[in-house]
Amino acid sequence: MKVGIPKEIKNNENRVGMTPAGVAELVHHGHEVYVQHTAGEGSGFSDAEYEKAGARILPTIEETYEVADMIVKVKEPIEPEYPLVKKGQIVFTYFHFACDKPLTDAMIASGGVCIAYETVQLPDRSLPLLIPMSEVAGRMAVINGAYYLQKTKGGKGKLLCGVPGVKPAKVLVLGGGVVGQAAARVAAGMGAQVVIADISLPLLRRLSAEMPANVVPLFSSRHNILRELPDVDIIVGSVLIPGDKAPRLITRDMLPMMQPGTVLVDVAIDQGGCFETSRPTTHSEPVYEIDGIVHYAVANIPGAVPNTSTIALTNATLKYALALADKGWVQACKDDPSLSKGLNIVDGKVVFKAVADVFGLPYEEMAL
Repeated sequence: MKVGIPKEIKNNENRVGMTPAGVAELVHHGHEVYVQHTAGEGSGFSDAEYEKAGARILPTIEETYEVADMIVKVKEPIEPEYPLVKKGQIVFTYFHFACDKPLTDAMIASGGVCIAYETVQLPDRSLPLLIPMSEVAGRMAVINGAYYLQKTKGGKGKLLCGVPGVKPAKVLVLGGGVVGQAAARVAAGMGAQVVIADISLPLLRRLSAEMPANVVPLFSSRHNILRELPDVDIIVGSVLIPGDKAPRLITRDMLPMMQPGTVLVDVAIDQGGCFETSRPTTHSEPVYEIDGIVHYAVANIPGAVPNTSTIALTNATLKYALALADKGWVQACKDDPSLSKGLNIVDGKVVFKAVADVFGLPYEEMAL
């Protein structure tokens, strides 16, 4: 199979779809890999490294899409890429269709085979291709939240860990999944007072046993969240419903209950966000204020640490990319029900129910 690795063109997205090590594995399996010129530079990988791994370097994104049977990338195609996706071409990436109708419409029109990293799901309901980036995003959410808590950045002027004789800051983490746990551990490690909220009692029991002493698990209800708002300093929104829009847990009318300079970090922005006042931001313009509350809603948080992120992502995706290349998408999905859950749009049909339901589109169950 001919596999294309284009350069990411989303704002400040420095990750790349595959490392040279991943390319070498595909080549070892007998596949041809085409990498766009400088695609890996932002992650610290040169064209020479890809060539040494067996890839061929192409000068433009158009040539990379044109030659490839399968495109492997990081972020969803954006508008300039829409016409580049060909009928029958596999596009293996993070799509997050449920919060992007133009992207959904464009991929339906393309006739491509859209396999979304974020909906590949194991029998235990874990999301193996979302986990590595969730681990990065959860850690970065607290680091960035602490940064914008500085007075010079619009925050309250608090040091997350405090100092002897001064209380540490308080961090509320909404959602006890991979992102939430990563955020809570980093916040706790930095010395903050942490509350992590979730609706699963078994999960809360496990978090109570496993988390550091300065992390308090809390049942997530509107009443309990409201009680935390008056003295919270950072809120990390990390609630995820695979393939569907995130629930809005912090509404506009809650903002006045917080002190000015409180920082909201919406890690769920890729799925529409779990704060009503969230809108996607970029690494070049990451924050905005509403009612004195600082909002950080960068849609590609791991893109700020692309070397770590690209290596972690390739470690997770390579197994599936090899299966798709070795067997073709139909057989690979037949052999692996987890991978088949990644199918979202195929040949102009929406085959992932949550996406169809969000936009009121016809849903067609995928028969393999």
